[in-house]
Amino acid sequence: MSRRPSKKDDLEASLVAYRSLIADVYELAGLSRRTSDELARESGQTAARWHLMSVLSDGPRSVSRAALRLGLARQSVQRVADELVRDGLATSTPDPDDARAPKIGLTAAGRQATRDLFARSDDLRARQLTRCGLSSSDLDAARRTLRSLCDSIGARSADART
Repeated sequence: MSRRPSKKDDLEASLVAYRSLIADVYELAGLSRRTSDELARESGQTAARWHLMSVLSDGPRSVSRAALRLGLARQSVQRVADELVRDGLATSTPDPDDARAPKIGLTAAGRQATRDLFARSDDLRARQLTRCGLSSSDLDAARRTLRSLCDSIGARSADART
């Protein structure tokens, strides 16, 4: 006679599944980063510049907000933002809500560079998605799971700071 799994058993199984998921996320991020590096290099960019331009593609934001979205230190994002401004791909404008932290936004050249990088990436990613057979609903479900984890862990981090 088999016993019914207890809540403790369910929790332990969830913890094992969580660790496996995180390991897979790290692996996927590494693989994606390597292909992004290659695509960016072929376009005369770096993956760091591409990632920041991607974050800025939906509108200007402070370097701190961009760094938070990217999961990077503000200082490293500031260095890349300064390069983008210097190269005419981004602008820095005063933030009326925070005079100490200007907003960084893409110029027309920055938006075009981002579109070009996305187009090159989309071609590669479309082939990869076709090869592995994932649908948009599969990806949406995975994203919902990851967002839920991010929200929960983020709330826990905020709780620890207060």
